[in-house]
Amino acid sequence: MSMRISAQELFDQLHERLQLRWIAGHAGAGRVLEATETVARRPSLAGYLNMIYPNRVQILGTEELGWLDGLDARMRWERIQRMMGEGPLAVVISKDQDCPDDLAEAADESGTPLWNSPRRGHELLNHIQYHMARTLAPRVTLHGVFMEIYSIGVLITGESGAGKSELALELLTRGHRLVADDAPEFTQIAPDVLDGTCPELLQDMLELRGVGVLDIREMFGDTAVKRNKYLRLIVHLTRPQLEPEPDGMARLTGNLGSRRVLDLDVPVITLPVMPGRNLAVMTEAATRMHILRTKGVDPAAAFMARHTHFLERGEGP
Repeated sequence: MSMRISAQELFDQLHERLQLRWIAGHAGAGRVLEATETVARRPSLAGYLNMIYPNRVQILGTEELGWLDGLDARMRWERIQRMMGEGPLAVVISKDQDCPDDLAEAADESGTPLWNSPRRGHELLNHIQYHMARTLAPRVTLHGVFMEIYSIGVLITGESGAGKSELALELLTRGHRLVADDAPEFTQIAPDVLDGTCPELLQDMLELRGVGVLDIREMFGDTAVKRNKYLRLIVHLTRPQLEPEPDGMARLTGNLGSRRVLDLDVPVITLPVMPGRNLAVMTEAATRMHILRTKGVDPAAAFMARHTHFLERGEGP
């Protein structure tokens, strides 16, 4: 999914939090930054004035404006023109400092959005960098029901009719929480973190065959839904006749695997759907087992070690 953000959108999303004021370069409101541009060049999304590797959002603090003031008129104009010529998404002046006339003139001429804020430079840097990184991060939509089970994010997948929604509803009655049904969106916000959210259209909704669309917030209360959660585990529902009989080792360790989501391999536990099985209890058990494994506890390995020790002891005198 191709992500992008315009200068106007960035201003609208952050102007209240950062108290931004648009002081020049209004013609550049339509400037757009594509996600592909963030990896095509060396600079970061936001940073202090850098004439060698310009950032996509240039922040001018006291030191940067003082450096410009120390240049002679010709050199100063050349530096300002070079900064504007790089086509930044925006230039932000921190601590409500007075905007130099030549800087505002250059912004108007080049159509570069020029903003001012009472916040300190490092605050602007942290907020803008974090916001743009999330907005432009790699994103994918997967089919399934995304839930919070025992405080971790679990995606329930399977073929149509496998019982994903029924399982989700039973888990909700057992105190777990719904994040998204049918089409959760996952964003890679860090090298090892996938953040799952729900599209606005599907917020709080769960579709159940034969019953229709359920409003989970209205039925179970505010605590039954969750705005977002990090994806840590996938529980895949499958019909036994479509899968080969597991070997002896799989009977001990479980049907474990992994699925590539963006740049991460997410653990997958496959549960067979059979009449009479309590899938909610099995899903809870699978989640607890995953939590134990992340802590270094492996019951299957402990059992096999105990079995080996038992055999060795039996072979002795």
